[in-house]
Amino acid sequence: MKVTKDKVENCQAFLTVEMEPAEVEKSKGDAYRRLVKKVTVPGFRKGKAPRDMLERHIGKESLFDEALDILVPQACQDALAEQEIEPYARPSVEITQNDPLVFKATVPLAPTVKLGNYHNIRMEPEPVEITDEKIDAVVERLRHQQATWEPVERPVAYNDLAIFDVESTVEEKPFIAQKGVQYQVLENYPAPVPGFADQLVGMSRDEEKEFTLTLPPDYPQSELAEKEAAFKIKMSEVKEEKLPEVTDDFAKDIDPKYETLELLKKQIADDMRTRAEERSQAEFEGKVIEKLIEDSEIEYPPVLVDIEIDRILEQQYKYLKENGRSLEEYLASINKTQEELREETKPTAEKRVAQALALEELAEKEKTEVSPEEIDADIEEMTKQTPEERKADIKKMLNTPRSRESIKDYLIRRKTVLNLLEIAKGQAPETTEAGTAETTDKEANE
Repeated sequence: MKVTKDKVENCQAFLTVEMEPAEVEKSKGDAYRRLVKKVTVPGFRKGKAPRDMLERHIGKESLFDEALDILVPQACQDALAEQEIEPYARPSVEITQNDPLVFKATVPLAPTVKLGNYHNIRMEPEPVEITDEKIDAVVERLRHQQATWEPVERPVAYNDLAIFDVESTVEEKPFIAQKGVQYQVLENYPAPVPGFADQLVGMSRDEEKEFTLTLPPDYPQSELAEKEAAFKIKMSEVKEEKLPEVTDDFAKDIDPKYETLELLKKQIADDMRTRAEERSQAEFEGKVIEKLIEDSEIEYPPVLVDIEIDRILEQQYKYLKENGRSLEEYLASINKTQEELREETKPTAEKRVAQALALEELAEKEKTEVSPEEIDADIEEMTKQTPEERKADIKKMLNTPRSRESIKDYLIRRKTVLNLLEIAKGQAPETTEAGTAETTDKEANE
């Protein structure tokens, strides 16, 4: 076997391996001895057919392929040992020549991460401000939710509720046909077709109207896009929205626990503040991690992105299946191929890989650890809401070595992120580890 290391780049080693004819022939002999025990050759008992008769029965290519299945992985392993290469993931192999047998191996190598001076990162989360205008906007939405609809004897206006029968065709084929449709007439509303709401404005009770509209180029049913739809409308009733007054009684109608309007507004403000703080914290966390990556030098083999794409799409496929949809249906609905979907997912996968590697290196640099007691506490927290009859089984499942290791990895990552956020806010406690603070001060001065 002759091994050539062609190059090393992008965290990958590229090898060319040429096999000796004797090695290939020996592997073919081994393949024959394996196959002859499995394959029934007419005229011979199983295991007794000569090699030439077996080759004639299954084809020389099949015997060769069987030989390669064992020979190439072992040869690849031997080549890595000879070159003293430690693969980070399974190498990919391509046969480039059959006689003599030559194959190329692309070997993923361990990622390299050189963090920037993360102690110099300085950011603050966006301040959260809950204004009276924002609170009033929520109250207004609640008013619409509590509104009643009352019949009026006037033509349809925007924001009214129109009740009508509709019949329509596209190229003389049925399109929409419904009776007693309740439709709120909103300006610029695109459904069922852009311009439909505008045609209803001005219609009176019992009035009939016919009109045509052109379906948009991006219409969900692509075969109907840009075609003309003919509509016939018969208006049955027009209703106007009656909004309740904003009083203490209105607050009680929302929930009896709000005895006054002020109590309702306070709850709205508290809920808005909680959600806004969660959003602000999430955005802050994302920006700080992005800065960590931006200031660092991170290299990794492309296979890590492929693995992450597989993970993302597997979760997506699982969600589709749980909701009774197939992958084919989903791809048809978004008008994409599976390869296009993978390519679309690639930036997200690249970002996740870089984040994971940067945070893993940061955890190691900061010597972030998690104790068995912290894992126990997290399991207790996860099972706090579990019904008593199931709690023991769930805890048993979470306490397996594999599950505890997964929980440990999560907690280390979480601790690492929180530590990084404290650094960014200038609130990280000074380390007492010998030499570390001195090093940090030196880095800060560079």
